[in-house]
Amino acid sequence: MELHISISGRVQGVGYRQWFRGRALAAGVSGWVRNCADGTVEAALSGPAERVERLVLEARQGPHGAAVKDVRRLEAAPPRLDGGGQSFFIAATAFGGN
Repeated sequence: MELHISISGRVQGVGYRQWFRGRALAAGVSGWVRNCADGTVEAALSGPAERVERLVLEARQGPHGAAVKDVRRLEAAPPRLDGGGQSFFIAATAFGGN
């Protein structure tokens, strides 16, 4: 399963991307996560459906200090980003939208 999501709320400046990467690696899900200029965090996930869906549920909680308002499934396909061979990586901030 492949899924593109956007996480809103207090999700920047609280270690969300590092936490999310750790959860994705533990779940065996590949992809990437990055901050967006609008204050959201965006992620592209790929893996077995049950693992991806479990990660989406975890994304609603976030790390200590986060206050997740919403996790939206995005219709548009996520951009293809090169992780340099890493299975899940933190990508550079997206400026000017997704």
